[in-house]
Amino acid sequence: MTTLNRVAITGIGIISCLGCDVDSVSDALRQGRSGIVVDEERKSLGFRSALTGRIDGFDGKKVLSRKERKSMPEFAVQAYAASRQALDMAALDETLVRSEDTGLIFGCDSSCLAAIEQVDLLRERQETKSIGSGQIFRSMTSCVTMNLNTLLGTKGACWSLSSACSSGGHAIGQAADLIALGRQKRVICGGAQEINWQSMCSFDGLGAFSVREDEPSAASRPFSADRDGLVPSGGAAAVVLENYDDALQRGATILGEVVSYGFSSDGENLSVPSRGGLQRAMLQALQRANLQPQQIDYLCAHATSTPAGDVAEAENIKAVFGENSPLVSSLKSMTGHELWMSGAAQVVYCTLMARDGFIAANINFKEPDEAARGLRIVTQTLPHPPKTVLCNSAGFGGTNACLVLDFGESH
Repeated sequence: MTTLNRVAITGIGIISCLGCDVDSVSDALRQGRSGIVVDEERKSLGFRSALTGRIDGFDGKKVLSRKERKSMPEFAVQAYAASRQALDMAALDETLVRSEDTGLIFGCDSSCLAAIEQVDLLRERQETKSIGSGQIFRSMTSCVTMNLNTLLGTKGACWSLSSACSSGGHAIGQAADLIALGRQKRVICGGAQEINWQSMCSFDGLGAFSVREDEPSAASRPFSADRDGLVPSGGAAAVVLENYDDALQRGATILGEVVSYGFSSDGENLSVPSRGGLQRAMLQALQRANLQPQQIDYLCAHATSTPAGDVAEAENIKAVFGENSPLVSSLKSMTGHELWMSGAAQVVYCTLMARDGFIAANINFKEPDEAARGLRIVTQTLPHPPKTVLCNSAGFGGTNACLVLDFGESH
């Protein structure tokens, strides 16, 4: 039987509507501070909902030169910034970064704005030569990893993973598997999501967004009976994973451990989650971690504040945990739904909670609906860290990713 390597978390980075550095984001999580606003431009354009997460204080010009940014949409620049934060925290020597033992995997499922911009240029100028070479790379779904690979000089695995709103979760899981199997010694991984209105107009047309524009910070209400839809958001999250023994040997600060990765697909519906798919992924993650359900003390839920999605997740959680629910919160109550990056962002948020000694609340929770009754929803910030965590993420098409994280005393 193959002996698997342990996988350490040694660095994290984040650009989100909660802040542009890990300390600001940790403070927002602790305080229960929302990053959701009303975007008046969306309203003037005819959006049903003008609500969105908003990233304040990020300036790509301070991160990369104009030439370097030429082939990068804003969310790819944010992914680079988050990765740099994570690498600085991990204190990885540049020779290790620029190694064939170092991989790069990000979850990303669209690059909408660049495609629109090049078509607009063609219509305006009636020629293609003025579009510019940068738009080729900006418009590709793999734009994050191809650009980061060039900038960071990594020489191992390099690809983007596309699986809707579970993309970030699958990217972290696949990166951990590569290390566990000995195929990479370290992987820079995460997720990125564009936050512009152009990428959200068709989603708005589905009627899935909350319309509580009178109080934006209270619009996202996962698991609450009075929820009326999700709020779109975005940014970038990055995690440095390493072979645990190698990290110990070089004296790295180990923030936690990715113990296991479970995955599944529903095989049923494009947009409506099933009553069994996420359950199978959770059980697989627990089995691979050699854990019983009662050993999970905190569950970071995918719950996006949609009527059908939250019900399905609540029922899947109950199917796994029965009457013994762990503490549960959906941090999308503060961030909105960060879509492609959300699974990776959850790993960053949980690592921050473990580092800084608290469990963040599911804010805006009033009363549970029937499906959520019995879940131990965290409604106030708790003054102790999570230790053994299950992170859920799910996406259109019924794709599910679950990660077990360990933040025990040994770290």
